[in-house]
Amino acid sequence: MLDGDQTAHLTDGRTLACPATTLPDLAAWALGAGLGQARLHRSGRDADPLVVLTAPAAARLGLPAELTDRRTSGGRRLPADHPAVRDLAAAGWKLTRRGFGPWARVSRPVAGSGRQCAQFAVLPWDALDTRAWGGAADLPPAGLARVLGTYASRVLTPRGSTAVNGLELMTSLRPPTRAVRDATTGSWTAGPVPGSLTAPVDPAPPEAPPEHPVARGRGEGQALDEEAYEWVRDPESLSDTEGAMPFAGGLDVNAAFLAAANRLTVGLGPAVHTDGPRFDTSLPGSWFVDLSGADVDPRLPSPFTPTGERPTGPAWYATPTVAYAAELGADVRPLEAWIRPEAGPYLDPWYARLRDAYLATMADLGVTKDLDDAAFLAAMARHKDADPAMAAVLSAVKATVKGAIGKLRERPQGRDKLRGERWPALERPTWRPDIRAAVIARARVGMHRKMTRMAAAGHYPLAVLSDCVVYPSPGPSPLALLPRDPAGKPVPGAFRLGVSPGHVKHEGARELWWAAGLLDAGHNPARHIAADAGRGGDE
Repeated sequence: MLDGDQTAHLTDGRTLACPATTLPDLAAWALGAGLGQARLHRSGRDADPLVVLTAPAAARLGLPAELTDRRTSGGRRLPADHPAVRDLAAAGWKLTRRGFGPWARVSRPVAGSGRQCAQFAVLPWDALDTRAWGGAADLPPAGLARVLGTYASRVLTPRGSTAVNGLELMTSLRPPTRAVRDATTGSWTAGPVPGSLTAPVDPAPPEAPPEHPVARGRGEGQALDEEAYEWVRDPESLSDTEGAMPFAGGLDVNAAFLAAANRLTVGLGPAVHTDGPRFDTSLPGSWFVDLSGADVDPRLPSPFTPTGERPTGPAWYATPTVAYAAELGADVRPLEAWIRPEAGPYLDPWYARLRDAYLATMADLGVTKDLDDAAFLAAMARHKDADPAMAAVLSAVKATVKGAIGKLRERPQGRDKLRGERWPALERPTWRPDIRAAVIARARVGMHRKMTRMAAAGHYPLAVLSDCVVYPSPGPSPLALLPRDPAGKPVPGAFRLGVSPGHVKHEGARELWWAAGLLDAGHNPARHIAADAGRGGDE
């Protein structure tokens, strides 16, 4: 973290005097100062040094106070003729294709196998988006250095937006290649890392977004639609007992997409088409099957569609959805499928690192796994105010999960979208809409499985939005709602309070008449029951 007085605040709390007055000198200083992070996998690479520039530091280096150039599909960046860009080129530093923007990487050739790269993040250019990092950018330099250092040690050294970091973490934990010795020549060459995504692959036609070339000519109803829930219950289906409840209470699943990634088998290679296949839960892929005959309680959303409406005929589903249909006793007879025989738990190390980061940060905020329900609710009520720096880290960790899952199916931007051609994201091994679909499908059916266990105890939801579910409740606390067995313990398989991914926290409570009014108007109470009323997806 470099401030305008040329003081560099390091992540370990130390400060150094930085004599650099130009960007080329600053890049060389960062490399000479030994900044960076060790690799997360022996076949990966060490993280490049990151220098974060405050507004005074950026001004001292000749950078403008804000960026306004949006002429390219790459977004905001300095023009190629800006003096700072020319200085870098004159000193032998090269920029990546995205140029010098809020996040920039420079490199220069070096003899041998060494690597000479440095990164910059420019705070006045909104490098730390408040939607992901909260108020981190407003912290003093030492505080922000602590935030970024904690994130780097628990996740990875930031390399861009939290969505970019989420994908980079996947690659850092499972690099595509490793050094292998050629048995014939004895020389070293690059070989694939088992269990990794090693090369870009095209999606199967039903998995592709509409802009993708393989989706051209695709018929109506032939697209895979695995999305998170957005469902409201028919008010006419509420019983007298439910209507007499005084409150509506919201439960929010912690890191729902992260929990869904745990032990999830996904495809590693290209999809193979087959007609009339026998369904196999161990094969990731997309299945064309008729689930309209599956029997589901109308007081619950259908587990097979994001709207919660019952399917009306054959449709494409990811493996987790079809597996759940079979678990419910449906007659599963796929008409065709795109399957991926080469498969494995690719996301497991990604899940484990982000889980540990999430739990460690929550513990810093006073929320630990050993708390009983009452203590957990009390700790959650004050955790966001316990430590602003750690609250920013928590926000970034959650945004890393959500952003990475979304970026697995990154859509074209700007002119790429207008041309209807292939776009740069398609050349990444981690552009995998089928993996995104599998994660979301697993999260959705996991919600339904828990709602079914709640229903067995007499509790039916009013609405669901992604990872938030709203129930009629006899009291404003979730302790009045969540069922217990005769011994006073949580009912197995139902929603359970706790800090771990997959457990739930209290999202909010309002009077039942308030929720009923939204239902009558066709609105979703789960979108508005949180105190900040700003829900938009998995958290």
